[in-house]
Amino acid sequence: MPERPRLVPLDEFTWEIPRDEASGMRVPGRLYSSSALLGDVESDPSLDQLRNVATLPGIAGCAYAMPDIHFGYGFPVGGVAAFDGSEGIVSPGGIGYDINCGVRLLKTPFSAEEVRAQLRPLVEALYKEVPTGVGAKGGVTLAPSEVDEVLAGGAKWAVERGYGRPADLAVQEEEGRLARADPAQVSDSAKGRGRRQLGTLGSGNHFLEVQEVDTRFDAPFADALGLSEGRAVVMLHTGSRGLGHQVATDYIQTMDAALQRDGVTLVDRQLSCARIASSEGARYLAAMAAGANFAWANRQLITEGVRRAFGATFGRGADGIEVVYDIAHNIAKLEEHVVDGERREVLVHRKGATRAFPAGRPEVPEPYRPYGQPVLIPGDMGTASYVLAGLPGAMERSFGSSCHGAGRRLSRHAAVRQFRYEAVTRDLAGKGIVVRAASREGVTEEAPGAYKNVDEVVRVAEGAGLTRRVARLRPLGVVKG
Repeated sequence: MPERPRLVPLDEFTWEIPRDEASGMRVPGRLYSSSALLGDVESDPSLDQLRNVATLPGIAGCAYAMPDIHFGYGFPVGGVAAFDGSEGIVSPGGIGYDINCGVRLLKTPFSAEEVRAQLRPLVEALYKEVPTGVGAKGGVTLAPSEVDEVLAGGAKWAVERGYGRPADLAVQEEEGRLARADPAQVSDSAKGRGRRQLGTLGSGNHFLEVQEVDTRFDAPFADALGLSEGRAVVMLHTGSRGLGHQVATDYIQTMDAALQRDGVTLVDRQLSCARIASSEGARYLAAMAAGANFAWANRQLITEGVRRAFGATFGRGADGIEVVYDIAHNIAKLEEHVVDGERREVLVHRKGATRAFPAGRPEVPEPYRPYGQPVLIPGDMGTASYVLAGLPGAMERSFGSSCHGAGRRLSRHAAVRQFRYEAVTRDLAGKGIVVRAASREGVTEEAPGAYKNVDEVVRVAEGAGLTRRVARLRPLGVVKG
């Protein structure tokens, strides 16, 4: 195995892989991290992946990695890269198999104390209302024609059919819908995988978590978000399920064939890509947008499941559950950014990274515009999660991006070998945290010890000038896939 790429410290929170570190690098690789976090990436190939991303055609600025970086497919998870709109490429590995995997935060009308009194029945109700697990079905069954409507309409389709309310859409990234989606570019096999998975959580690191607003760092923005101290909130994390996975599989195969046809060799075949302006690139972007819309519709139906669970548990209050924000962290978007002093249109890939636009940007929902875009950062189920706000520094330093979570320090296989279900659940119970999972392995894979220190990850993102802390959320009850 080659040596880890050389990292040159630029400041306390910024490290660079110089452009001359490897043949073929077109730009430097830049990592936002700290001395405390660097040890977590020394034993995996994620820095090699960051270096490889820097070799791709049309890449602009730097290849970036967030403090939650870990090994992924092609791009590292926590990777951000922008490509020239006319000469650059699009790579499914830079978006991920779970297209528009993302996070939604809901505020409830209940205090944490009220929830604690009914915590176990509430967690059971959530588990009942939102199907979980590998290949989980049991959500809304769609007719073939309805699948196309979901792929075109996203969360708007769900609200128009009674799964939520119009106010839910105003506080979602892109209002829960990418307009450039084309269902015709999604294969029948992908559509078939999605027909019975709308409204389901899935497996792996996907979760529903009942939380308490524990600490507020920015009271004016926390007030605007409705995050009063001691309030119960719900965070959910899931994406486009089997449909998005199949879209990625289909187009990686398509791009592999096109690269072979054109005699193009990449430093890593997992970086399979196509020119943005090519037929393959355009078709993938239209299919990716459709997959993203499926994910937004999925989170919208799960929101209704959460409302039903609270209503069934408390006999009231379901109407008082409101969307705070919904953000994607596996997606690519055409955006305007300043590159080398010139404003250019670039395709920004964010894989395990979230958009973090600052105050005043029109893309930020109007109620939050004076403060910046909310950035939702899940931790692990035993510690905390965060709400952050985007800063102007993110536009200058990361194409308006920040981290997406704590980030894994152990693979799922390593976590299963190291942790035991009984010990994990006992430790969580000692903290007053109730867990309900589809399998014992689903708990050990996601044991708190498998993740980086979320407090340190957030400290780095803040120290690097990407985001600032708004509120800290403490887990009460967790539903895992």
